[in-house]
Amino acid sequence: MDFAYDARTEELRAKLLAFMDEYVYPAEQVAHEQRARLASPWDTPQVVEDLKAEARRQGLWNLFLPDAAHGAGLTNLQYAPLAEITGRSPQLAPTATNCAAPDTGNMEVLAQFADEAQRKQWLEPLLAGEIRSAFAMTEPDVASSDATNITTRIERDGDEYVITGRKWYISGAMNPDCRIFIVMGKTDPDGEDIRRQQSMVLVPRDTPGMTVNRAMQVFGYEDHYHGGHAEVTFDHARVPVTNLIGEEGGGFAIAQARLGPGRIHHCMRLIGMAERAIELMCRRAVSREAFGKALAQQGVVHNWIADARVTVEQLRLLVLKTAWLMDTVGNRGAHTEIQAIKIATPRAVVDIIDRAIQLHGAGGVSQDFPLAELYAGARTLMIADGPDEVHQRSLARREIKKYL
Repeated sequence: MDFAYDARTEELRAKLLAFMDEYVYPAEQVAHEQRARLASPWDTPQVVEDLKAEARRQGLWNLFLPDAAHGAGLTNLQYAPLAEITGRSPQLAPTATNCAAPDTGNMEVLAQFADEAQRKQWLEPLLAGEIRSAFAMTEPDVASSDATNITTRIERDGDEYVITGRKWYISGAMNPDCRIFIVMGKTDPDGEDIRRQQSMVLVPRDTPGMTVNRAMQVFGYEDHYHGGHAEVTFDHARVPVTNLIGEEGGGFAIAQARLGPGRIHHCMRLIGMAERAIELMCRRAVSREAFGKALAQQGVVHNWIADARVTVEQLRLLVLKTAWLMDTVGNRGAHTEIQAIKIATPRAVVDIIDRAIQLHGAGGVSQDFPLAELYAGARTLMIADGPDEVHQRSLARREIKKYL
């Protein structure tokens, strides 16, 4: 594994860093001010649309897709340092570059598993940033950490599928630009193979019987920039059988294919969040005094900053190794490392952001700094895409199996 970035990655890193400095960071406060004046908090501030147009003009668009026909054609190893940079402003930069979840995972699903008609109708406008999307899997009435538990039914009735169930924390669903939902449910609930009971179907937002009920809060945040996290019900919602993605019974496998890249993308951005927290910590330390000397001269502050730097360097190497393995031996071959970064990264970044909050005192939990929102996002990722304990269980089993 070569630790030096290749020429194309270095070129894109330089462009993206300049884009962040010139456009994204100055837009953070502007976006907050514009959103406060919108008729609906779920509408997109104009400055976000301006950022998207500029990113696309500069070629900083769809960087996550390795398929050159649809995206930038970058490997996971090339994309990793770019995702880290966008993670420094997670509310704006991923959306500005059309690299925001859940659209990234949904575009990957459509690119890999959808038929030509489905790709034309839904993938193309997503790639162009004209619409947004949602992925509906998690349910409030079952432990969705075990995807075989889901109870939403997808029943065939002639040339249609009838969908009945309730989902929640469906990211992006509150955004009025969210036009399509990828819904996972059971087409064969009594099938012998519990991993062949599920299927995925495309459900347009205006489908009768589908209702977006409410926005779910995350530590009190409604996460407007992310498009919110909604509770959605399906009451005998009907879609054509042509809206099936792949084949009946293929939903579980598609979900696993979707979650692998999604997990590493989250970890890449988390490192950027940690770097933003370290920067804020250092700026605060040199600008404030307590008990007669600068915070930067306090021994405990030295420890926090040093430990944070060591941790980030360790995490980055593990994430880059995982990205390299995904490129060279595939997601299955990188399974252990994907689980390792999913366990280690959110946990460590939460601790770093927590120290930065502590250093900022009351300001750290206020809206005047991004730290509280960064903390909420990082802490949530200890649950999202599979709770830490699920990954620990699977990883431990793999380790133990070596000795049986």
